[in-house]
Amino acid sequence: MASGIDVQVIETSSLGDRSYLATDGEVALAVDPQRDVDRVIALAGRLGVRITHVLETHLHNDYVSGGLELSRLTGATYAMAADDRVSFQRMPIADGDVVEVSPNLRVRVIATPGHTFHHLSYALEGPQGVEGVFTGGSLLFGTTGRTDLLGHEHAETLARHQHASAHKLADLLPEGAHVWPTHGFGSFCSAAQTEGDASTVGREKELNPALRLASEEFVTETLSGLDAYPAYYAHMGVINLDGPDPVDLRAPTTADPLQLRRRLDAGEWVVDLRHRRAYVRAHLAGTVSLALDGSMATWLGWMIDWGAPVTLLGESTEQVATAQRELVRIGIDRVAAAATGAPEDLAAAPDQVRSMDTADFAALSAALEGSAPDGLPAPEVVLDVRMGNEWNASHVVGAVHIPLPELPHRLGEVPDGAVWVHCASGYRATAAASVLARAGRSVVVVDDAFDTAADQGVPMTAEPA
Repeated sequence: MASGIDVQVIETSSLGDRSYLATDGEVALAVDPQRDVDRVIALAGRLGVRITHVLETHLHNDYVSGGLELSRLTGATYAMAADDRVSFQRMPIADGDVVEVSPNLRVRVIATPGHTFHHLSYALEGPQGVEGVFTGGSLLFGTTGRTDLLGHEHAETLARHQHASAHKLADLLPEGAHVWPTHGFGSFCSAAQTEGDASTVGREKELNPALRLASEEFVTETLSGLDAYPAYYAHMGVINLDGPDPVDLRAPTTADPLQLRRRLDAGEWVVDLRHRRAYVRAHLAGTVSLALDGSMATWLGWMIDWGAPVTLLGESTEQVATAQRELVRIGIDRVAAAATGAPEDLAAAPDQVRSMDTADFAALSAALEGSAPDGLPAPEVVLDVRMGNEWNASHVVGAVHIPLPELPHRLGEVPDGAVWVHCASGYRATAAASVLARAGRSVVVVDDAFDTAADQGVPMTAEPA
């Protein structure tokens, strides 16, 4: 920026979140850092700046915060809402306060309740005035943060607050001010899908429903669009309130083939991190496919019983380390074990290595007409594992709907017979198929884009099941 103020984005795409480092070239402040704070420290090192302040926009419900640990490691002042009654030392701040980071850099605190009751936004000010605003879960790109994470009984009240907070920001800040949200890039903390990769207050005035709709209309639209959110969110706020432990990214214990077999026989979660197409070609029987090219931590954290042992299987130690990093962000601090290599090398016996049938929507269309491709069973059940809003928009006629996160606990609801399972792209379908195969079901993965299904002749409807 011409003012000499630089704002760097630290992306956590797997959780749909962003952290920020703002600097004047000498000192810096971090906003909403993820738990693996080595990324923030490394960025500050590359920029040659010293982190003096760490700010939280709110007590996070979707990930374990790295703010406390970052402040401990750097000696930075840790600031958050005075009304959040945490069990550790921090600088309490409230609406109208100004945090002086340096003579050239400061933030003005703006109370923006809605995503949470005590949510704060931070207007970043440099020598030339307001540069932008860190909005956390308040004003996002084309939407706002969801309002039901503190309980459905608060959702309507918080939606009204969210609408008022969006207007407060729009009234207080210049149209050219950048908007820097924490959530909204695929995060389940977002009330709807975000639009674009950057924005300003002026752009949000034109596009954002919170700034275009009257309060009642906004509340109705927001509440009607809310879908389920990950079950592990119930644990995140508690951890952040108590103060997270320092992150531990040491390599897990290595499991040999016999140990892997014992874990699988015991029904433990053994997660295959490879791409889904490698998984369907060959995998250990009983493993669950959650590849690193998707939101592995989100789906795993949503499906498992909290605290259940997890073993990771990867092609390399780098894959396992990446998965560990993603898991500590949601509070799964230590995996039980890990192993690397091809399925054939990890099997205690040759019969442990399995493959899985796959098809596309053209094949499903033909199969529904009674002409299943050679070698594939006829689809006695079509299972849709997408989320509720996706199902409501359009689904296959006669399909059974069980969202992926609910499947492990609803296997008994899947009718008997061969199951053809699909999602929107193939990632969740493969995960679901692995869960079904683990339970002894005959399954075919529809590894294809759902938006092509109608064109391939698959009968579709938007009618309720």
